[in-house]
Amino acid sequence: MNKNALTALAGIGVALAAGLVILWAQGYPALPSYAALFSYSLFSKFAIVSTLNKATPLILTGLSAAVGFGSNCVNLGQVGQFLIGAMAVSAFGIVCDLPAPVMIPLSIMAALAAGALWAGIAAWLRQRFNMDEFITTLMLNFIADYFTLYLISGPMWDRATYSPMTKMTGSGSWLPMWDGLSAAFVVACIAFVVTWVMWDRSKLGYEWRAMGQNSVFSRVGGCDNEANFTRAMLMSGALAGLAGGLMIMGGMQHRFVKGMGANYAWDGVMIAIVAANGMLPTGLYALFFAAIQTGAMGMELETAVPSEFALVLQAIIVLFVVASRESTRLLINRAAANLRARAAARTAHGGSHGGSRSSGKEGGERSASGH
Repeated sequence: MNKNALTALAGIGVALAAGLVILWAQGYPALPSYAALFSYSLFSKFAIVSTLNKATPLILTGLSAAVGFGSNCVNLGQVGQFLIGAMAVSAFGIVCDLPAPVMIPLSIMAALAAGALWAGIAAWLRQRFNMDEFITTLMLNFIADYFTLYLISGPMWDRATYSPMTKMTGSGSWLPMWDGLSAAFVVACIAFVVTWVMWDRSKLGYEWRAMGQNSVFSRVGGCDNEANFTRAMLMSGALAGLAGGLMIMGGMQHRFVKGMGANYAWDGVMIAIVAANGMLPTGLYALFFAAIQTGAMGMELETAVPSEFALVLQAIIVLFVVASRESTRLLINRAAANLRARAAARTAHGGSHGGSRSSGKEGGERSASGH
């Protein structure tokens, strides 16, 4: 087991212990609460299926943030890209009613394109006006939120409902279910594999990672940072848009509802941070966070602990895992620096002694020759 895995496990262990202390301090049964949390998320077929369904959007939004952050593109627009992808699939599914073998791939492509387009706006503003994507992606979240709210409250409102939402999409765009497991999870797994291969096993992914670690080095090495920035932003936006689209295609309502998806998008950002932008850790943490969120409802049912405790626990995990990782890195770097300093001191000390001995020997030889 490598150093990163050990520090992550240590951070998770300390975070779970801190959660126990919080539950105990609030007067809740701590150990039974944790038992219910993981029992309702892992220890039955229904629990596992529910966790995998919950993990679907978290995997994709986590990958979206990891691709952006890992390539030095500070894309915080997962919320907006998620909403635009979901709205694109909703509109396409309402307007078109094609057979499933045609409709499902086209809907997936619509979600990918919509998310990439929304992220592409921020990329264009960066390239054209040198506007910081940190700001523009955040502002585009608000635009997407109010734009989709306008659509579901006006031209796309299903008047048969009391609250703002669109009509249901045609059944041709619905993803199948297998014993409760949505095929959206399979699509997310395919997207995960494609993203991992592109990130870790392709020339383009190498250039993105180089740009993320040192943009000056990547430019000197011959990489086109401007083009790679745009490509990484488009990839990041496409993944977030796909997450939103799959919520429509593989969800229970098959329609766009007000307020959908915001938590999934921000959870994806947290997952990428705690995973240090690694693709495999992102997938694992997405499953772990999904288990916590799924089990929170069972914990509330069994021990009356509010399900919002899952949000607190997630935040604690992020804090402790990141803190353990950074503190371990600091200690290792400090120890390595001390070892290098000692080695240099020994070398210098040995050189000075050698020089004094040689000078003494030369002096003796000169004295002998004088005699």
